[in-house]
Amino acid sequence: MKVLLDTHVFLWAVSDPIRLSSKAQEKIQDARNEVLLSVISIWEIAVKASRGKLAVPRPAVPWAHRQLVRHRIALLEIEVSHLAALERLPWHHRDPFDRLLVAQCLEEGAALLTVDQELHRYEVEILS
Repeated sequence: MKVLLDTHVFLWAVSDPIRLSSKAQEKIQDARNEVLLSVISIWEIAVKASRGKLAVPRPAVPWAHRQLVRHRIALLEIEVSHLAALERLPWHHRDPFDRLLVAQCLEEGAALLTVDQELHRYEVEILS
C-alpha cells in the first residue's frame, strides 16, 4: 500500500511519535507499505520554519531530508499529472499544501495519512 504522510504526521512521526495513533504508527512502520512524503511538505516546513511558525532544527530543509533517510520515507516529487489533478479538485479545502497532497494521492493511488477532518470531503482514502 502507498501511504502519503500529511506534513503534521511526518513531523509527529520523526519528532513525537506518541502523538500518532497506534494504527498510524503501524502503517508507517509496516515494511510492506511504501511510505511517502511529498516535496510540497518539505516546502511547507521550510516556509513555516522561516516565518517562525514551526519549531524544527534549522536549517529546516536539510533536517527534513535527514529525517526522510533516517526513517526510510521516500520523497514524492511534484509531477505535471499531480497539478492537472489539483486543477480538477473541488474547493472543499483552501490550504494549497493539503490540496496538492490530495491530488497526489489521487494520481498515485495512495492513501493519505492525516488527522485533518476536512480532507475526508475528497474522494481519497484517508487513514488516521
